[in-house]
Amino acid sequence: MPKLSRRQFLQGCSYAIAALAGARLTNLAYAAPNDPADTLVVVFLRGGWDALNVVPPLMGDDRGWYEKARPGVKIPDGRLINLNDQFGLHPALAPLHELYQDGKMGIVHAVGLDYDTRSHFDAMEFIELGTPGSKATTSGWITRHLQTAPGGSSGLLPAVAAPSQPTSLLGMTATVSMSNPSDLSQWDNGLLTEQQAALRKLYRGDSLLHQSGLRTLDAVATVAPLNETEYHPQNGASYREDELGTQLKTVAQLIKMQAGMRVATVDFGGWDTHEYQNDAEGGYMGDLLSSLGENLANFYRDLDSGYTEKLSVVVISEFGRRLTQNDSNGTDHGHGSVMFALGGGVNGGQVHGNWPGLANEQLYDRADLAVTTDYRQVLGELLLNRLKNPNLDAILPGYAASFSPLGLFR
Repeated sequence: MPKLSRRQFLQGCSYAIAALAGARLTNLAYAAPNDPADTLVVVFLRGGWDALNVVPPLMGDDRGWYEKARPGVKIPDGRLINLNDQFGLHPALAPLHELYQDGKMGIVHAVGLDYDTRSHFDAMEFIELGTPGSKATTSGWITRHLQTAPGGSSGLLPAVAAPSQPTSLLGMTATVSMSNPSDLSQWDNGLLTEQQAALRKLYRGDSLLHQSGLRTLDAVATVAPLNETEYHPQNGASYREDELGTQLKTVAQLIKMQAGMRVATVDFGGWDTHEYQNDAEGGYMGDLLSSLGENLANFYRDLDSGYTEKLSVVVISEFGRRLTQNDSNGTDHGHGSVMFALGGGVNGGQVHGNWPGLANEQLYDRADLAVTTDYRQVLGELLLNRLKNPNLDAILPGYAASFSPLGLFR
């Protein structure tokens, strides 16, 4: 047995305690292996993505209004991927088009908050709390889902956070930090068992700190096997070697452990495109969309061997951008947005929701795409049909009475 130096031991302890703080793959939650509910993966696009360039109007009067308002940032109609003769898909998202055509991906347009704010922080908080206009809520909507779900949220890894716990999981105290499985191998030094035994003695107790420490150690033991052999995605999937690719590959690995993973949340930032948004379909936003499209498509392909029938992926951003471009060849904070949903229970191949139009009198505040679908309508149907949780009153307080199904999830 190799001798453990004091320096190695302290280094190992530091890595373990640092793992409590967080990274970029935000949270994971586990349930029983035979849970009838889907595994939920929420990809939050921080910064407010430009819905009108992600899914632009393809023809008619709205195409005219779109092109007039965006002479420098519009996506040329000849480059758009035709979705349904009314809307096109940004060409950088071409890898997702096959999923859309196969009915595995659905789109909701003109979706968002029913509350007027152009503050990133307020909008993200309202969405993740599930209470637009109120920050008094002491828990996030995913936390309330886990607390009220028929299967509960017990298990080795009720939550894994990185770098910090998102508001959607506010009130979920049992968190462990991890960006990818290798994060929990750095403090091994060949003596994982000995280090864990010593640390477990330090974390004896009933406080939240003690519980979090023990949960981290349990997570290390659970995830350690992922580091023993190189991971090989299935079905020819090939993730990009970027941050989002690493995060989604990690989620795929953990799903395949069949430990009954219930929830994973992933952050993907950089969508605040005030300047140099794009050059035709390229540029800064095109790079972001390329990463999103390639990694999501490969994530689905990787899991499309018995896992996708009980998988629901939701892509959401805090708001969209204004119709009219600014003087810096970008777009400013807007209102209506677009959401994607992928999974075996998605009624895909459709653009859902009510399109309000882009004429001046149809715009919100005569500037933005109007919101005609409350984002909670999407979450409510997801909760009922795929997550098997009927407790909308508790999860989305104040909204359940007005909820009606959108037809996105079966």
